[in-house]
Amino acid sequence: MNSPRVSIIILNWNGWKDTIECLESLYRITYPSYDVILVDNASQDDSIHKIKEYAEGKIKINSKFFKYNPNNKPIKVFEVSEDEARQGKFNRSLYEKFDVDRRLILVKNKENYGFAGGNNVGIKFALSVLNPDYVLLLNNDTVVDPNFLRELVKVAESGRKIGVVGPEIYYYTDPFRLWSPYGLKKEKNKITYKNLFGAALLINVVPLMYTGLFDENYFLYQEEIDLLYRITTMGFKLSYSQNAKVFHKEAISKERSYPLYYKIRNNYYFLKKNNMGYLELIKFLGDFLIIVTKFSLKGKLKHTYMAINGLIDGINGKMKYTISPSISQKDQQ
Repeated sequence: MNSPRVSIIILNWNGWKDTIECLESLYRITYPSYDVILVDNASQDDSIHKIKEYAEGKIKINSKFFKYNPNNKPIKVFEVSEDEARQGKFNRSLYEKFDVDRRLILVKNKENYGFAGGNNVGIKFALSVLNPDYVLLLNNDTVVDPNFLRELVKVAESGRKIGVVGPEIYYYTDPFRLWSPYGLKKEKNKITYKNLFGAALLINVVPLMYTGLFDENYFLYQEEIDLLYRITTMGFKLSYSQNAKVFHKEAISKERSYPLYYKIRNNYYFLKKNNMGYLELIKFLGDFLIIVTKFSLKGKLKHTYMAINGLIDGINGKMKYTISPSISQKDQQ
């Protein structure tokens, strides 16, 4: 019996060092039927050149999780422009001649479409060209266990109505410490759209035919929650695999103002879009007041300003990439 085909989609934006470590870990997995689609969101840090150098075997990876493998280099890179990806133009017959661990599809977007838009380009390409049974969305700042995909697919195939499966996520810096916000062990019935994490999600393509892909109005944050919620409303279940392990490089502990803007704006948009009711809206507004008060008392006026503007833009329906131009590129990294 053939293994279900999985198209793995990784989004890169100015993060080639993390990305090539993620790729090196992926090419060591035990699952036999997969594609790796790397979508570059118009990086400005020479990412594409560095990733191609890695594929040629010119950059060796130093990782505490594995030893660098020179035996699968060079990796054949199939470069695809954004226009070609959107039109489904691809030489699949040539692509299929290469072993799964010696091929890489590199989609080059013209601009930064955010998490939602960037992943949508990759998902649409996979569905139109490769005809996978599942798509796996994987953050570029992760390292995967060799058996993680085999375990995810095992759970996904265990029930007809399972739409999405998540792994156990651990800290990259502390591999025995559970990062996952759910961490429910065997209580799979408690998995909801609120506690699967977008760093690694195995999604059955069938529910995507009903729900569509990510809502690109979000641009950044909440988009996976919205998609998971829509999948559950179609009658599909969410689950997770206790035996699938992914190690995530958590963000540096630093309070930045721009994520606050997107989180508040998008949270409001999610509640209104999906008609979540007055109780959820009241709870959200209560949390908003607490956040604004906290930053005001700390004298963090920039954070207060961004929080208020996030709510205003959410109410006014000002979505997608609408971050204030006063925020520097450094703040957004």
